[in-house]
Amino acid sequence: MTPGTAIKLNYRGLLTFKRYCTSSTNKLTNTENRRKRNALFEAEKQHQFSLISRVEKVKVEYKGEPENKTLIMNRGLSTPYNCAMHMQEFLMQRSALALVDGQLWDMHRPLVNDCELQFLHFQEQNPYHVNKAFWRSGSFLLGFIMERAFKDDYFIELHSWPAPNIKSGSFVYDMDLNMGNWQPTQEELNCLTRVGYNLQVKNSAHNFERLEVDGSIAKEMFRDNRFKFEQIPKIAAKSKSGNTVVLYRLGDHIDISGGPLIANSSLFGLFSVAALHPIEASIGRLHRVQGLALPTQLTVRSWTWKLLLERAAKLNKSQQPRDRDDVPERTDSTDTLHFSSSTATHSHEVRI
Repeated sequence: MTPGTAIKLNYRGLLTFKRYCTSSTNKLTNTENRRKRNALFEAEKQHQFSLISRVEKVKVEYKGEPENKTLIMNRGLSTPYNCAMHMQEFLMQRSALALVDGQLWDMHRPLVNDCELQFLHFQEQNPYHVNKAFWRSGSFLLGFIMERAFKDDYFIELHSWPAPNIKSGSFVYDMDLNMGNWQPTQEELNCLTRVGYNLQVKNSAHNFERLEVDGSIAKEMFRDNRFKFEQIPKIAAKSKSGNTVVLYRLGDHIDISGGPLIANSSLFGLFSVAALHPIEASIGRLHRVQGLALPTQLTVRSWTWKLLLERAAKLNKSQQPRDRDDVPERTDSTDTLHFSSSTATHSHEVRI
C-alpha cells in the first residue's frame, strides 16, 4: 500500500479508501487509483458471490458446432466460457461473445437462468456484433495503455469513447493527458503499442471481467476522475435498476462500459496505437488517442496493414466528448471493410 492511502471497511463490508494528506493537491496517482479500484472491485465481487447461499443448477441448451448439447451448470457461477470448457477447446479459443436466449452476453458473465446458448466468432457470415464488441474492446485497451504508460508524475484522466464506428478506420479514447501540447514521435507511439502487445502473449492474456455495481461504489472508484465522477449518475439512472453501473476489468485496469466486450486480450492480433490528436471539446482541450487492431483469426498482408494504419492515423471525426452517455449506438449492420482474395489470407472478405 502506498503512503498516501489507507483502507477501512464500510457498513457493507466493502473496502473503501480514506485519503490522508501527502501533498497540497491530495490527489491519488494513476497507480494508487488502480489499486483503490481493484480493492473495491474485488471486495464487491466477493460480496456478490457471498449472496449465493446455495448452488442451484441451470439447464443450458447449446446450439452450434460441433454438435448441439445439453449442459447442467451452476446458476450465478457458470459462464458461457465454462460451457465451452465442457465441450471443445476450439470453442474456448475462438469465441468472442455468446448469445443467451438471443441476447448478447459476455463470455465470462455468469448465467442466471435456464437458457439456449450460442457462440459468436470473427468468421461469422455476419460478424456485426463481434465487430462492435472488438472495436469497443479496442477503445478499452487504449485506456489500459495510457493509464500505465507514463510515470506517476503525469495524471492521465480518461474521459470516454464514442460508439464504435468501424467505417471511421480507428477506435478511439478521449482523455486529458495533462501534458500540454505533447505530440508523440513514431518511436513513442511504438512504445505505447508494445504495452498493448504485452497483453496478447498467451501466458499473460487477461479476461474481460464484467461486474455490475451500485452507483455509489462506482463513484468511489472514480472519485479522482472528474469526468467519470460526473458521468456515473447519468449512466446509473439509465440502468434497468435505476442505480447501477457496469464495470469491466482487464488485468488491473477497470473502466466503465455498457459492453459487451470480447472474451479476452488474446483475441487481439495485429495491433497499433496509430495516432494522438489534440481536440477542442465543449469541456476544454482533450487528446484523442486512436488505435487499430485485427482479431487473431484474421490476417492481412503487411502492405495492406500499412495502408490501414495510414488511414487510422488520420483524425477520427467521430462525435466529440460532451454527454456521450446519452448517445445510443447505431444499429445498422454495414460495418464491414472488404478485401479481395488477393490481399487477404482468407478466400472470403475480411471484416474487422
